[in-house]
Amino acid sequence: MKEYRIDPCTGVAIDVAKGEYITVIDVDGGQVADFFAEVQGRADEFLSVGATMDCNESLRLAVGDILYTNKYAPMFKVIADDVGEHDLIHPCCRPEMFAFFYRSGEGHPNCLDNINRALAKRYPVIHPVNLFMHTKIAPDGKFAVLPPKSKAGDRIVFRAETDVRLGVAACSVSESDCNSGRCTAIQIIVSKSI
Repeated sequence: MKEYRIDPCTGVAIDVAKGEYITVIDVDGGQVADFFAEVQGRADEFLSVGATMDCNESLRLAVGDILYTNKYAPMFKVIADDVGEHDLIHPCCRPEMFAFFYRSGEGHPNCLDNINRALAKRYPVIHPVNLFMHTKIAPDGKFAVLPPKSKAGDRIVFRAETDVRLGVAACSVSESDCNSGRCTAIQIIVSKSI
């Protein structure tokens, strides 16, 4: 078993073998984790929320669902989930987003840069699974980001369906309800069993 702590407003890369379990824990509660991954050895294959929504025919994740790559191959299976509320529609926060909404883009820590730095990549945009993020979608299509429902110690568990390299960030948005108005840590445990 290996444990990793993602400090507030930072990111990490973690290699995970097929069949291993990934437990993502909201340490203090109310914190979003931007969860992204690449298939090891395939630079052009990575986690796709678009393909995941398409294959599951849902804007939400549930226990038993599969997360898919951009090539529609299984990447993760949701094994357990304490929260049941995660966002599949928002891209990683990035300097342009902070400039647009908060006039604070220059030098602001952000998930796009943190995941790119961790993976040593230069993705122009990353569409992660925003774990614990609470986005309420109204019948007319409007949506609002509300404080996460996750409490301290809440977790979601995935099983890797292929060898992957995770890129995960503890979201850097403190200016809204996205992370309950403050940024805190995320913990990840990689294990052979749960």
